[in-house]
Amino acid sequence: MSEHPKTDHFVSQAPFDPGSIEQLTPGQEKYFLASRRRLIWWKLKRHKLAVWCGFILLIMYGSTLICEWIAPYHYQTRHTDHIYSPPQRVHFFHQGRFIGPFVYGNNYRLNMENLRREYTPDPGKVERLRFFCSGDGYRFWNLVPMDFHLVCPAEGRTMFLLGTDRLGRDLFSRITYGARISLLIGLGGIAVSLFLGLLLGGLAGYYGGWVDSLVQRLTEIIRSFPELPLWMALSAILPVTWSPLLVFFGITVILALLDWTGLARAVRSKLLALREEDYATAARLMGARPGRIIGRHLLPGFASHIIASATLSIPGMILGETALSFLGLGLRPPITSWGVLLNEAQNINVVAMYPWLILPVVPVVVIILAFNFFGDGLRDAADPYK
Repeated sequence: MSEHPKTDHFVSQAPFDPGSIEQLTPGQEKYFLASRRRLIWWKLKRHKLAVWCGFILLIMYGSTLICEWIAPYHYQTRHTDHIYSPPQRVHFFHQGRFIGPFVYGNNYRLNMENLRREYTPDPGKVERLRFFCSGDGYRFWNLVPMDFHLVCPAEGRTMFLLGTDRLGRDLFSRITYGARISLLIGLGGIAVSLFLGLLLGGLAGYYGGWVDSLVQRLTEIIRSFPELPLWMALSAILPVTWSPLLVFFGITVILALLDWTGLARAVRSKLLALREEDYATAARLMGARPGRIIGRHLLPGFASHIIASATLSIPGMILGETALSFLGLGLRPPITSWGVLLNEAQNINVVAMYPWLILPVVPVVVIILAFNFFGDGLRDAADPYK
């Protein structure tokens, strides 16, 4: 038999100090003691694109709180002398001299050959912008009368950053006001959809049996219909006499009623697996009611998955409202949304002559991409196996 080489074994004689663990393993203790929420945040921060998209979403949703301040005009204000006026560029230097942000005034003429309105910048008309100023009056959140704006045109002048429409209304102001409606429809719709998905999916997954069969058949029936035609059919039955506020809630409910099925199936499959876990059985034996077991013990086990699914579903809600309003079956004037603005740009001949009318599609594309990238990053961060 071969003899193993002898090795010396050193044992530290110093007393054990729990505080020295952080020094022996720098940076490791905080990961061992961190909560689930903090771990998700640390993983999400490594996804740079998702963080930037989250920042964009924060800005866009934050703008809905103060859209009356951001917009230089009220969304219904008409400038009859500036119909189909092109966007005015903001300048800082005039003849090589810095004078602050300003726009050049326009000279207008009607081209009698093609009956097209033509505007040309006049370098002699320097119109300096005003900040934190008084302008068009409005009711802040339809409650408080105000006339405060973050930026205004020069006194008696105009400032159309994205041009005007066929009635001379400032397109930038209308897009800013429309963001509140389009973005809030997404949040309101996903709130209703989330409630239905958790309720029906939770009941199907926890009880099983005929409850599960009933929910699954209902889900299959709803998913068997083409989504857009069903949206159109339900939107068409909304009474034309409804106020814009009722139409807003009606469209929100319609979008939610058709979007809960995917989440309900995901919740059902998770609960079918988790209801047999030891902690669920222990809660049941201690006399906990089914509602408490589902809400306090089972759903938190995959809350991160629910949040990621909801984040990825919001773009579908926004696109649904935009499509319905574009087809004339959703929100209608005087209420303003991105879909309503695109509905006004359906005439291809008008868009060919005045291309800035298609600009409302830009925030739609930006918000959809931001939600998709942020949802992907959030889903990866919430996945315990990544």
